Amino acid sequence: MSAMRVVTNTQGIVREHGIKVCMLTYSFYENDGRVKRYAESLASRGDEVDVISLRKKGQPAFETFKAVNVYRIQERTPDEKGKFSYLEKLVRFFLHSSYYLSKEHSRNPYNFIHVHSIPDFEVFAALLPKLSGCKIILDIHDIVPELYVSKFSRADNGMLFRALKTVEKLSCGFADHVIISNHIWEKKLCSRSVSPSRCTTLLNYPDPSIFFPRKRTRNDDKFIMMYPGTLNWHQGLDLAIEAFMSIAAQVPQAEFHIYGRGSELDKLREMADSAGLSSRILFQPPVRIEEVAELMANADLCIIPKRNDPFGGEAFSTKSLEFMSLGVPVIMSRTKIDSYYFNDSVVRFFEPENVSDLASAMLDLATNKTKRRLLVDNASKFVAEFSWEKKKLEYFSLVDRLTRKG
Repeated sequence: MSAMRVVTNTQGIVREHGIKVCMLTYSFYENDGRVKRYAESLASRGDEVDVISLRKKGQPAFETFKAVNVYRIQERTPDEKGKFSYLEKLVRFFLHSSYYLSKEHSRNPYNFIHVHSIPDFEVFAALLPKLSGCKIILDIHDIVPELYVSKFSRADNGMLFRALKTVEKLSCGFADHVIISNHIWEKKLCSRSVSPSRCTTLLNYPDPSIFFPRKRTRNDDKFIMMYPGTLNWHQGLDLAIEAFMSIAAQVPQAEFHIYGRGSELDKLREMADSAGLSSRILFQPPVRIEEVAELMANADLCIIPKRNDPFGGEAFSTKSLEFMSLGVPVIMSRTKIDSYYFNDSVVRFFEPENVSDLASAMLDLATNKTKRRLLVDNASKFVAEFSWEKKKLEYFSLVDRLTRKG
């Protein structure tokens, strides 16, 4: 049974019971800050929250985190080398989750199901619950047609690209409401797949219980640049490594720490090895979000070297706000999306895919503590306005409006 509570939200909707919620995500829950924020926020107000997600090798099939029940129904090793191996795992998860979700819903019905894309078609795993009256939110973390073009170097007018746009439109039409992860993608999505009245933009806001200013625990003379996240082509880590190589001799105390996995990992390691910098360009596997926050807080500089392609140039990087919340200055590519939200007083921009400009930015901030301090001060004011503590009330209002009876 759902936890007893009384809620009067900002629109005057009154509830006497917590609702039963399922988060459905093709991701590792403990590494997915966006899903965790939703789930933990709902659980903290008295809702009963289940998560259906992926499992890493050696992880238990079930755990509870902060009153959130996590069911890991499929093991995954992120080692896909092509689109077919990637698609096979997505389809397998769709089938597993459809069965599991239908079984759990028939046993103890959900009030609403929050489905996280990628893939968009995962929303149809909630078909049977929807037929029984359950409300469905589709949350598009990454816009899929453009991601496909970026990931597999295809044209944006090909047959498969058009098919992915059709899947996107059908998926949005099936959902009762769509959440999209930035305002540029909102405009694009509303132009082709969903009406503005059924679409809400919620950025990947940092979790304030994890990302907050703190004292450094590191006590050495190193200057650590850091990137945590996926290691795919559009993220531009090859550009960042080239830039670091060009300034390494001028900043001998500098190291570049890269946390993550992805299709470019082997290539990036080979670049570091070939340059004789494997002791200064360090690769580490992903860690839990609470652990990575501590590592980020001990970094001297964040590097976000994205390419300005149709996907990467419009994909908002949560890392930017997380590092700002921790008091770490940020160097980032002047992409379309980052120019939309930030200016030169908040971050140190460099021109996209310009290795020389990125190297200059690295050298400039590595040797100028005053500039780093100024960026940190300005960014702290910025993130005070872009906070999950403010935006979660908008999410609660949406959930309560969708699930209100009568």
